[in-house]
Amino acid sequence: MRIRLLLAGALLVASGAAVVNAPAAYAAACSDVEVVVARGTGEPGRLGIIVGDPVFDAIEDRLTGTTVTSHPVDYPASVSPTSPAQGNRALVQRVSSQAQACPDQRFILVGYSQGADVVGNSLGVSSAGAAVGAPVVATIPDAVQPRIVAVLVFGYPLRKLGRGIEGEFAERTLDICANNDVVCDPTGTSVLAHLSYRDDADDAAEFAADRV
Repeated sequence: MRIRLLLAGALLVASGAAVVNAPAAYAAACSDVEVVVARGTGEPGRLGIIVGDPVFDAIEDRLTGTTVTSHPVDYPASVSPTSPAQGNRALVQRVSSQAQACPDQRFILVGYSQGADVVGNSLGVSSAGAAVGAPVVATIPDAVQPRIVAVLVFGYPLRKLGRGIEGEFAERTLDICANNDVVCDPTGTSVLAHLSYRDDADDAAEFAADRV
């Protein structure tokens, strides 16, 4: 709980120092690629000012000639113990409904901090026991999983426990944990490191674009 409250406060403070331009592209019917983003605890911004917004912008820049839209996972991203489970359900519902409506659409999943727990849970990797974690309550259907072309997670709390996304998604996953990050580095103590992931947006976008 101490880490949850500390990070929520730090993210709110960070928002006051950031100048944010909301992404121009919003989720629309049947784009070629939809970027589904679960933001971190208390993180402001439509997709999240630390990870989601800059990563989406960088992906758009690289996927020229491809229609790309974004969708923010509709969940509290709060310190409530029910928050990650709500995010897990919402992400799975979104991807499942889009996959049915748009048979050719592919997906990039992005999660930061608690949002990384949400993404992992949606792929069947329980974050129970991790900071802002929860048991799996829903998973993306097997038939849809091949259309998840890339998974980008940042400051993933499950890394603190020496775990991460495994199985068939491992090769499609970029898991970035900043050195000394208090949330994901097993020996980390720095909150500032946990707020540093805007610097990794270009590398993450390159990873995702190479797999589209």
